Formats: sequence, C-alpha cells, structure tokens
Amino acid sequence: MITMRVKICGITQIKQAQAIASLGVDTLGFICFPPSRRYVNPAEIRDMIRGLPESLKSIGVFVNAPVEVIKETVGLSRLTGVQLHGEESPEFCTSLRQVLPRVEIIKAFRVKNTNSLDEAISYSHCVDSWLLDAYEPGLNGGTGKTLAWQDLQSFIPPLPWLLAGGLTPENILLALSQVQPDGIDLSSGVERSPGDKDVAGVARLLEQLRDLGKIRS
Repeated sequence: MITMRVKICGITQIKQAQAIASLGVDTLGFICFPPSRRYVNPAEIRDMIRGLPESLKSIGVFVNAPVEVIKETVGLSRLTGVQLHGEESPEFCTSLRQVLPRVEIIKAFRVKNTNSLDEAISYSHCVDSWLLDAYEPGLNGGTGKTLAWQDLQSFIPPLPWLLAGGLTPENILLALSQVQPDGIDLSSGVERSPGDKDVAGVARLLEQLRDLGKIRS
C-alpha cells in the first residue's frame, strides 16, 4: 500500500501500463496534448486502463485545451482525473469543475521563482491538488530538469501537491531529503525513450521509497 502518491506519467503502451500498475504505483498519467511525443488518443487510454485495478487513478494531461475537449476526452477514455499543464486560469478551472464535478483536477505550475508559488495559492478554491514542475522557456513539461528544491522548503500549501521535474530513481532520496511533497510525478526519469517506460527503473524507484519509509509493501 502506498502512503506517498506515486504518479508515472507519459504511459503509451498497454503492457507497460499493466506492469507498472502491478508494481503498486497508484496513479498513471496519459498525455492528451497532440503535439507531444507521448500523446495517446482517448481510445488508446481506455484500452490501457481496461483491466487495471479499480483503485488505480488515471490522469489525462492537457495543455490549454477547451473545456468541451477535456470533457469529451474524459468521457471517451474514462479518466479519473485531469492535469492542466498550460496557462489555464482559476476561472477556467472553476468552469471545468462545473462540468466534471466528480473528476480530480490537478493544476501544474512551472516554478520559475517564488512568484510561481504565490500564483498557485490563487487556485486553492478550484482544484484538488497541485503539481510543481521545472520551468523551461517554451516547454510545458517533460523537460527532465529538476527544480531548485531548496526554494520549496518553506512552502506550506493548503492543498496536496506533487513534486515533478527531473526526478529519477537515482536522485529521489536527495529530493525527498529537502522537500516533503504529498506525491511525486516521474516521466522521462523512468524512460528509455519518450513514451517507452523503463519498468525496472520504476521498480528501483519504489524500492528507494520503500527503504525511505514512504511506501509500504
């Protein structure tokens, strides 16, 4: 049973989704942004989710998509949540909540400086949780770069949050020695190439977290 939320994002293959879920990961992420190299369509997501444990959460990652597109994708794919990784406003999130009242909403922020954390606070009333990612000009995520973890040490948010940005099985212990997120999100850090997950790497990650006492067998 996992005590810290572990999200593996950018899943593209059925067998890898099954293998990663069997390791005990509680959240899988699917990229719903067509320009991404990890993009999967709603039918592919539905096929990957089918047969996985009912307790497993499936999150679709969107970038500045219209509310109706997100709603349709969730309906077709049966996602349990959405992650907004663009410039979506609090008003947009409120509108999305109205049309998807039972779907988890995660708002991602690319942390450039402490002002980015102030911006996150303004979303406290309209999303369920936050994801803090590394900032890279012109990129919405998947940069493989780490955040300045020390800048987050005094961050005491009112919502659960996930740490992302360049996390790997090799640096996760260092990251978690400096910050205390409610969960972690990895994509490129457990890949052989974009969308091709290193299942053995995910297993090493979980072993590290188990040794740290963040998850239980």
